[in-house]
Amino acid sequence: MKLGIVGLPNVGKSTLFNSLTKAGALAANYPFATIDPNVGVVAVPDERLKVLTEMYNSKKTTPATIEFVDIAGLVKGASKGEGLGNQFLANIREVDAIVHVVRCFEDGNVVHVDGSVDPKRDIETINLELLFSDMEILERRAAKVIKQAKNDKSLQKEAALLEKLRPFLEDGNLAKKFEPADEEEEAIFTSYNLLTAKPVIYAANVGEDDLADDGASNPHVRSVRDYAEGEGSGVFVVCAEIEAEISELEDDEKQMFLEDLGLSESGLDKLIKASYSLLGLISYLTCGEDESRAWTVTKGTKAPQAAGKIHTDFERGFIAAEVVKFTDLVDCGSMTAAKEKGLVGLQGKDYVVNDGDVILFRFNV
Repeated sequence: MKLGIVGLPNVGKSTLFNSLTKAGALAANYPFATIDPNVGVVAVPDERLKVLTEMYNSKKTTPATIEFVDIAGLVKGASKGEGLGNQFLANIREVDAIVHVVRCFEDGNVVHVDGSVDPKRDIETINLELLFSDMEILERRAAKVIKQAKNDKSLQKEAALLEKLRPFLEDGNLAKKFEPADEEEEAIFTSYNLLTAKPVIYAANVGEDDLADDGASNPHVRSVRDYAEGEGSGVFVVCAEIEAEISELEDDEKQMFLEDLGLSESGLDKLIKASYSLLGLISYLTCGEDESRAWTVTKGTKAPQAAGKIHTDFERGFIAAEVVKFTDLVDCGSMTAAKEKGLVGLQGKDYVVNDGDVILFRFNV
């Protein structure tokens, strides 16, 4: 999963990015910032993996991962090259979802780029820049397609779509509100990778005092929640400054620190849950002496396609999947004991994988 982090200057975006990626940065196979200074790979916390690693005495534990891309310099006019925005907007065309950091704290020492704290205005400023960037993509595509479609029937469907989609965006509508007429139109629409078509999670960045009640008494947070509800987006409340402190602590210290603040989970945990929920993702598990590992798939994924996550040969030569629920496996203490109790099912090609399934795939290539 790849998430792009956007926001105006001085909203706490870079503080949040640095603390999230530092808190969850992976050593060994996933060194932090190997691709670019503004890209970080983070482990998805999953207590089930620790249990399986201990049960099987696994030599290696591999969590699922999220890649965060920090988009610097988004200001008014970013889509036209103001600030550093334009060169970075290209970086988020490939992300699965956008994390939009919104300032919901008052602090006279931290100047707001527009002079006051107004989450709705700030969200609309960023959305407008993303919209302008999308319109530029469509203009370039239309200049090519509409001309060629006169002599090329294969392009006529796309030309007709562009004739509808461009004015739709020009009226200020986000691409996510556009409804393609059929599957063919849907496929063309998806291929454009429009920024305003991507799912959004709003990170309402608050002061420490607003964390205990999850921002319920903060009018700025209410404004973000109302806005998000109107477009079907996710919201989580976070304090970037506190996350920065948490990122410096060891695991056992983190838990104590959170408890002292009256919190059950960190901002990173909240964000991961919100991301999985918004994108409809689940994790299944594999385990053994060599490795215990979490694999992320979309809800509704069938066994052969889940197997293909591990290796294309697994999907191509899929025979069956031995499946046991994580809780059943732990209760029984071993796969053998779970089989004796009839809790391990031999599933075929139509089996839909569930979150927390522990799976052993049988295949033949």
